[in-house]
Amino acid sequence: MKGRSLSVAVMAVGLAVGVPGTALAAEHEVSVEKYTFSPAELHVRKGDTVTWVNNEKRVSHSVLFIGRSEESERFFPGEKWSRVFPEAGRFEYRCGPHPEMLGVVIVEE
Repeated sequence: MKGRSLSVAVMAVGLAVGVPGTALAAEHEVSVEKYTFSPAELHVRKGDTVTWVNNEKRVSHSVLFIGRSEESERFFPGEKWSRVFPEAGRFEYRCGPHPEMLGVVIVEE
């Protein structure tokens, strides 16, 4: 009987995870290559994670949020940096060492 109770509990947990109306956080990727962020504009939902991946051959980059006191450490070719977006808003950013590189993450409810 104990084994059966455990099975029912596991099934109940499995069903609770897939309840309609609940959204799981998603992961998104921004490619950094040829001195550009791609996509340059990314729409995500609250709680999602964005990961910037440096696909350059020799250049390091960072993600500097404009108007906020937040900048990633430099990440080198083959490295990545991630950030979770817990609140809605418009998050404009640029590369710290290359200010001509611009992007925006738009976080929706």
